[in-house]
Amino acid sequence: MALHLVKLCVGVSSVEELVAWIDWRLDEKRRLGEVAEQKHTTRMVPKRAADLLDGGSLYWVIKGNVQIRQELIDIRPFTDREGIQRCDLVLHPKPVLTQWQPRRAFQGWRYLTAEDAPRDLGGGKGANALPPHLRAELAELGLL
Repeated sequence: MALHLVKLCVGVSSVEELVAWIDWRLDEKRRLGEVAEQKHTTRMVPKRAADLLDGGSLYWVIKGNVQIRQELIDIRPFTDREGIQRCDLVLHPKPVLTQWQPRRAFQGWRYLTAEDAPRDLGGGKGANALPPHLRAELAELGLL
């Protein structure tokens, strides 16, 4: 059974902003002749990497709610220029919208079991078909 990570998406105020940033960053890497893969660097290396790479995802918390996820493709530990151990989480560049799930603020990342992970939203039906601002208002009211 897959194991996931959950992390705050600091500095991002909407799913649309995150998706635009991912697209911009990948385009920038292509322009510079770099490998166009989406990575997120963390300080801690997950000890359960094998479980995470067995179908796991990184779930992003935006504005106090898990709203979107990206499939984990690889986990690459490395040592930076200052000699500090770090880890690149290599992510699928196309995020998947999820049901909203409230989360309090925390530092770093946390493991998330498959049973506790929010379900993916279906394409273009129901709440997923609503404009993002309306989805956000309904979620704040506890209706989504």
